Amino acid sequence: MGDDDVDQDLLAFMRKALGLDPSETKAHPTTKVLESALYIFDNSIDVALDRDCVMQAAETIYNAMQKKAYGTSTWSEHELHPQEKNEDTLNFIFTMDVLNFSFWSGLEDEKRFSVDYGGKRYTGYWSLVALLRRALDEGLSSIFRYRELRTSIRPLDSSWSEIVALSFGIPITCPYFWVDPTICSDDLLAHVFRSATDEQIPLLQERIECLREAGEVLCERYDGRFSNCVKEANGSAAALVVLLSDEFTCFRDEHKFEGRRVNIYKRAQILAADIWACFNKKSYGHFTDIDSITMFADYRVPVILHALGCLLYSPPLEAHIKAKKLLDTGHPWEVQLRGTSIWCVELIRRQIQKMHPEAGNHINAILIDFYLYDTAKEMERNKEEMIPHHRTRSIWY
Repeated sequence: MGDDDVDQDLLAFMRKALGLDPSETKAHPTTKVLESALYIFDNSIDVALDRDCVMQAAETIYNAMQKKAYGTSTWSEHELHPQEKNEDTLNFIFTMDVLNFSFWSGLEDEKRFSVDYGGKRYTGYWSLVALLRRALDEGLSSIFRYRELRTSIRPLDSSWSEIVALSFGIPITCPYFWVDPTICSDDLLAHVFRSATDEQIPLLQERIECLREAGEVLCERYDGRFSNCVKEANGSAAALVVLLSDEFTCFRDEHKFEGRRVNIYKRAQILAADIWACFNKKSYGHFTDIDSITMFADYRVPVILHALGCLLYSPPLEAHIKAKKLLDTGHPWEVQLRGTSIWCVELIRRQIQKMHPEAGNHINAILIDFYLYDTAKEMERNKEEMIPHHRTRSIWY
């Protein structure tokens, strides 16, 4: 070998040692949600699991999901969910999950926050989907009607975002619109979130702040396109969740419990899951590690897990919930409810895999959560007796 020759073997060794070898694929990051859930469960004194009921629930859930042919296609079958499979739909899902929190009300159904759209009245999560679609449908007359709400306004020909709004409706899924307060004023956003009843949407200001923050991050770091976040995740659902929690404070669902930080990441995880389900595992929804996503710890699923006998509450906690008293976000009771629910669904998933190995990758925590949520809503509509949900006002769920 001459003095000018390069030792390729040595160079390859050095690159690998320094982590510069392009042939080496990096391991997917971990969200640590499941690890956090196990820690919460192991240290929980007010929420426990009945393992016999968990095993029975696993069989019941599996049979029901098989009967209903529950899968990713179920997502698109729901009313109001977008049917197209393109970047506009990806933007819609991102906007939806930036705002997907705190819909519960202490009022009767006919008095609670609701949205009229397409000849129907929607409450809860569906009210959010409906108001986004309503905003996209609203065009010229709506903008002119609410122009006077703004304290200052530029000429129509000086703002492309207003021209877009005038021509195509309120571009509520556009990050550049969110960060332009002269066009996307708080008053205009309040109009977007308007209710068909006297009760307004909970945490309106927090929702506006979440939109503005998310818009700033996307416009400053990702060229205003959420698709660039998905691209950066490189086919990893866990990487997308970690990116969301790192880059967007409104997705950073982290808490302290028994001296340790615990990650729950409900909205970041459901965003990845919604993309996976909407795009039916393809295109933007192609994730190689989708099973790393856990259930989405909210206030609805614990109710049905309790009804199934899986979740057990201490007398003080149960009395607090039945009295419909507020429970602060981050309170040990609230963290136990969320963390133990995640671990409960994980045990259900494992039991289904054990008893029905043919289920393979067809049933994961995401689909179990979707099923439990839909079932809880159905039981609620049928006025079936259940413990009330815990009442926490929070942007996390």
